[in-house]
Amino acid sequence: MILQPQIIKGPEVADIFRQFGPAYRSEYKLSWQQHKAMNAIVACRTAALGGYIDQCDSCHYERITYCSCRNRHCPKCQALARERWLLARKKDLLPIRYFHVVLTIPDALNPLALVNQKVVYDILFKAGSETLLELGRDPKHLGAEIGMIAVLHTWGQNLMAHPHLHCIVTGGGLAKDGSKWIYPKKTKRGNEFFVHVNIISELFKKKFLCYLKCAYKAGELKLVGKITYLQSKGQFNKFKDELYQKKWVTYCKESFGNPEHVINYLGGYAHRVAIANSRIVKLEDGKVTFKWKDYSDHNQQKLMTLEASEFIRRFLLHILPHGFFKIRYYGILSSRNHSTKLARCQEILKAFKCVQDSAAIDWMELFFDLTGIDLRVCPVCKQGRMRPKREIKLYNHSPT
Repeated sequence: MILQPQIIKGPEVADIFRQFGPAYRSEYKLSWQQHKAMNAIVACRTAALGGYIDQCDSCHYERITYCSCRNRHCPKCQALARERWLLARKKDLLPIRYFHVVLTIPDALNPLALVNQKVVYDILFKAGSETLLELGRDPKHLGAEIGMIAVLHTWGQNLMAHPHLHCIVTGGGLAKDGSKWIYPKKTKRGNEFFVHVNIISELFKKKFLCYLKCAYKAGELKLVGKITYLQSKGQFNKFKDELYQKKWVTYCKESFGNPEHVINYLGGYAHRVAIANSRIVKLEDGKVTFKWKDYSDHNQQKLMTLEASEFIRRFLLHILPHGFFKIRYYGILSSRNHSTKLARCQEILKAFKCVQDSAAIDWMELFFDLTGIDLRVCPVCKQGRMRPKREIKLYNHSPT
């Protein structure tokens, strides 16, 4: 007899989409990316995507394992993807301090960003990376080329739009002539970044608004709905001037004690989606209740209850454009500098280079490392090994 393991779990995003997604889709116009993400999340790890039947070579117990959708917005598909990504990043680690820098745009830009995701998010990456790289090269601050990994998050804890970059930045950089590693200058506080956050904030603001103005002049911005008024050049200039007057939030802290901490810290940001299934408390009477952290109230954890349709609306705000890269690498960590500048840094700092190929590691091994559960061992007799018996083929599915 074939058995599918029964796992007791709470409500998931997929459950909400199954129950309330059809009505939401019929009432509101969605992009094809949003439709595709919803379809993938609903089908994930169900018979809809097919699967495999494994059999114990001792007691002959059989188990069905359904396929994952591998959609980058699916809450159930990020753990193994994150582990593979982190293993690949190990080869780039240097034995230095790292810093966590967060660059945030004002809420007033949210309506513009939601209508023009690719343009505005590209500007966010461009302005943020250029700000940190430029300040790093400035002899007044560091005088070296730094390395950074930037990860885009578009949400806040309440699932509303809140675009910001999480940047993991090297504590120091490679000298211009490649002769040495330059560490940040010591400050009175001892653990400061190589430049004050206020300087980062001001330069980031100027660069972002400069690129936004260029996009406006080039006609790259779609100005409809609530932002139709920005079609007027005068209104746009007024809007831009008001943004200049605001204080843009920049945050920086030393987050890591050693390279292993860097890996663990990166894992918390790189493959995160708008909301994890573990945060959803209940689904009843057409409403969704989930846990959220209120940063304005001393980081208190609270419960928020939304109509299912509003929950879906907020979740779909964070479906990224097709082919958009939400993780990007700059400076000595960029792909073109791997074999040159990064290799030189590893030589100078006598860094151990990890040569393990993350793609070659079996997913069951990664699952065991994450959970301590060995899926290769029969869960019934505990003696036999689960061997592939046959594949369950249904229809083709194209993950994103």
